[in-house]
Amino acid sequence: MKVPHCCLRFLLVLSFSFAAYAETERSPFAIPETNEGLPGEGTIRRYEWFRNLWEGRRSAWAKSAEADRGAVVFLGDSITQGWGGALGAAFPGVKVANRGISGDTTRGVLIRLEEDVLSLAPSGIVLLIGTNDLDEDGTPEMIAGNLKLILEAIAAYDSELPVVLCEVFPSHASKNRPTELIQEVNERYRKLVKGNEQVLVLDTFEFFDDGSGDAIPELFPDLLHLNEAGYAKWAAALRPILEGLELLPVEEPFALEEGFEYLFNGYDLTGWGYEVTSQKDIASAAKWKAADPEGAAEWPIVEEPVAFDGLAESPDGRFAAVNGRLVVRIPSSYRKIQQLHTTRQFSKDFVLRMQFRASPFADSGVYVRGPQLQCRDYALAGPYEDLKNYNPQGWNDLEITVRDGVARCLCNGEVLEAGMQVPDTGSIGVEGDRGQMEYRRIRLKEL
Repeated sequence: MKVPHCCLRFLLVLSFSFAAYAETERSPFAIPETNEGLPGEGTIRRYEWFRNLWEGRRSAWAKSAEADRGAVVFLGDSITQGWGGALGAAFPGVKVANRGISGDTTRGVLIRLEEDVLSLAPSGIVLLIGTNDLDEDGTPEMIAGNLKLILEAIAAYDSELPVVLCEVFPSHASKNRPTELIQEVNERYRKLVKGNEQVLVLDTFEFFDDGSGDAIPELFPDLLHLNEAGYAKWAAALRPILEGLELLPVEEPFALEEGFEYLFNGYDLTGWGYEVTSQKDIASAAKWKAADPEGAAEWPIVEEPVAFDGLAESPDGRFAAVNGRLVVRIPSSYRKIQQLHTTRQFSKDFVLRMQFRASPFADSGVYVRGPQLQCRDYALAGPYEDLKNYNPQGWNDLEITVRDGVARCLCNGEVLEAGMQVPDTGSIGVEGDRGQMEYRRIRLKEL
């Protein structure tokens, strides 16, 4: 049947009215229909399942925004979302907010950053993003470019807001995420944030890879998503970093043993400082730089001794007293060789006791009147990789007994060095190189 012109005009007007009504009724949390005018580059997923998930989660978050104000926000994709309600249990005593959306990309995070995260006035951000960009054939250069915009937006909001950037986790080529591309993304991430004191990079790639660059099946059953054991491992790696940023509460009652005295008071760096850099170290730094100009660690040279009495942290921010710990912070340059020593010299025999905790692959050391005992994340960074009692990402007891110029060094009761030669006198020190190291309960008893 032929429709009269007057009716046709009515139907056309009605259809345009419905379209305009539908447009005005679109949820403010829906995915934009086109990329026009949006920041960043690359894919914004618009699959039906993703549209529904994106809008549903963001709408729900808007309703809880006031309750989530001031939280530590975990931001990312399905790996973050998958933490679910267990996120709070992993970090007791602190308000957390999960802002992960399964399937999200770096560009998606950039678009929703203001409403979903910054509007909460967060106390900190834990960011893991990038793997889904690879699945959509995004290039490492593009992914890093979007991360740059994300970090610039955070800095524009608050340049003091701490950001823990987790490296993209390993996966598998069968998931369209080959290891060489993931490693290139992470390398670009590290170069991007070099010198950025606001961002701490957590080495989560090597932490989770199986030695060949792929995900560990026991932690990633589908070679992409974590299981319960995987989340526990991630939480263990994050907890020291968040505590060091004073985002997690700390309660550590401890009774000092008879005859011991504290070398570190727990609340400032009184009694500690920088010694003049030795000629041996100056030569080592120069040799390393000459051999590897791009990869050599920063190695600041100290020309005059300096004490940090009364300071909560060293002027460069590398060493800090935080909640009873002497924290050696992650350097913004990824690797940076620095040494903090007691201003006091020790010539008598003694027993030195302390506890240490290392982030994944952290590299540090304890100086005993000069010589260094390697103190690291032993399970991953060595050199004492076969210790049976070492507690990865947990607290470990270190005991060093010096008698007649020889040091016997134990970790949780296991021998590290049975006959380490040390000079007749000298200071006690700790080193910073890679990752975060924490020392606490640093105490000494002269014999």
